Amino acid sequence: MTSAAPKGENCLVDMDSKAGDLFSAEDAHPTGTGGAGILAKLWLPKGFSASMAKEWIDRRRVSIRPWASFVDQRKFSKPRNFGELCQRVVKNVETYNSNYTFIFLGLILYCIISSPMLLIALAVFAGAFYIIHLKSLESKLVILGKELTVPHQMSLAGAVSLPVFWLAGAGAAVFWVLGATLFVIGSHAAFRELEGSDIEELLMEPV
Repeated sequence: MTSAAPKGENCLVDMDSKAGDLFSAEDAHPTGTGGAGILAKLWLPKGFSASMAKEWIDRRRVSIRPWASFVDQRKFSKPRNFGELCQRVVKNVETYNSNYTFIFLGLILYCIISSPMLLIALAVFAGAFYIIHLKSLESKLVILGKELTVPHQMSLAGAVSLPVFWLAGAGAAVFWVLGATLFVIGSHAAFRELEGSDIEELLMEPV
């Protein structure tokens, strides 16, 4: 009489094989033969990778300057002339570019969170793009004799969600983010004194 369920090591091997099938690359890709894995539902289009985004953020975090020094009020002063103003802006943007990047992302996040309609518009865009992309995987989408690539699909999703973005005041939000970013970064870059090493580097540059 045969056993109805695997036991001991056979059970572990069976569970490992199922886990492997669940997260295998073949199943994760919508064009794979399986398509039953969890990752199949979370698959991203070619060119979009969570690991790439994480790698980019990690590089920015490594190059970020200490925030205590970034906002140290003792190191802020009015530039003596226009030439010094330009030198400060150029060197500080180069030195604190990672800090400025996170400030920009923070302003975008604040703008999105503080506007429920904008959240709805982004959800509509993401949903439209996801549906269009799934349709393109089932069969090629052709418009005016041309196959829709991923950028074309994003453009189409943007056109579909454009009325919602208009109702959400996305244009005003974009201008607010850009204006706030230029004001914050410009003010810091102009009034933040240069570090000693930056001053020495400027003095060593040929005229």
